[in-house]
Amino acid sequence: MTEFQHRFAHTNGIRMHYVEAGAGPTVVLCHGFPESWYSWRHQLRALAEAGFRAIAPDQRGYGETDAPVEVEAYGLCQLTGDIVGLLYDLGVSNAVIVGHDWGAPVAWTTALLRPDLITGVALLSVPYLQGLWGGPPPTEAMRAMVGDQYTFYQLYFQEEGVAEAELAEDPARSLSGIYYAASAEGRAEGRVLGMFPKTERFIDNLPRAPRLPAWLDNQDFDYFVQQFEKSGFRGPVNWYRNLDRNGRMLSFLKNAKVQQPAVFLAGEHDAVVNLYRKAYDELETTMPKLRQKILAPGAGHWVQQEQPEAASRALVEFCRHLQARGAAA
Repeated sequence: MTEFQHRFAHTNGIRMHYVEAGAGPTVVLCHGFPESWYSWRHQLRALAEAGFRAIAPDQRGYGETDAPVEVEAYGLCQLTGDIVGLLYDLGVSNAVIVGHDWGAPVAWTTALLRPDLITGVALLSVPYLQGLWGGPPPTEAMRAMVGDQYTFYQLYFQEEGVAEAELAEDPARSLSGIYYAASAEGRAEGRVLGMFPKTERFIDNLPRAPRLPAWLDNQDFDYFVQQFEKSGFRGPVNWYRNLDRNGRMLSFLKNAKVQQPAVFLAGEHDAVVNLYRKAYDELETTMPKLRQKILAPGAGHWVQQEQPEAASRALVEFCRHLQARGAAA
């Protein structure tokens, strides 16, 4: 059985916890909301057994990694700086970067800013959103999308102190509702996560999961809950409070294309793909070295956990392709 090594690095002014497995070319795995390094438990093992050095950090504000209080500490410039600093601390000169959910913008932004460091990009769930930065404020577009009677969870998260307090009232209830609603099982039952009347609280809009999804056993779920009981939710929610700031800070990337070899993977029932359908359809243009677009059957938003074998296989094949390509060069 592949062993996981828990370590800490000092990067970009914070102490970052990460888990490492295997030896060989480096693959760094960036999780999304509301998750942690543990979201990659299956891929850490698969990549290590395939001959790669897999590294999954708790990103800023999550798990055992530092969680600054200031909202502006969670902009993409800081988040990508954390990953670059982590790789430097590890003595890594090039790596493949993988990002799921919020980890996807971290992955593509790191690739755009440091093409000398990032040799390949794998995005899960969220396609590359070329032009997201540098145009109208993202929250402005969201308000136009939902109208006057409804709000969108990313808009709801903008007011400091509100969403994090709701989520922290009962972390197990919060996490089970989010995980279930966005999974293939929840989607099959017509659950909708994200848009709700302005008169409701976010937490009250979450479904009460009738059970844990099949892909998440009690031990796994308890670990996630313990992590958020320790870290709280302010750091993770602060990522959303930087949407407009990211747009201003990264406006110079508005028309940039991701030039590294790339792969995109999502669940066939992932609502995020439909939300960003135009970006998904244009990936061959915005990521000109895209090798594959995969929609995994039977998976929702948490594709690397819902269909771990399919996700691991896709990532291992992609990394092996890059390895062979490098050897040939």
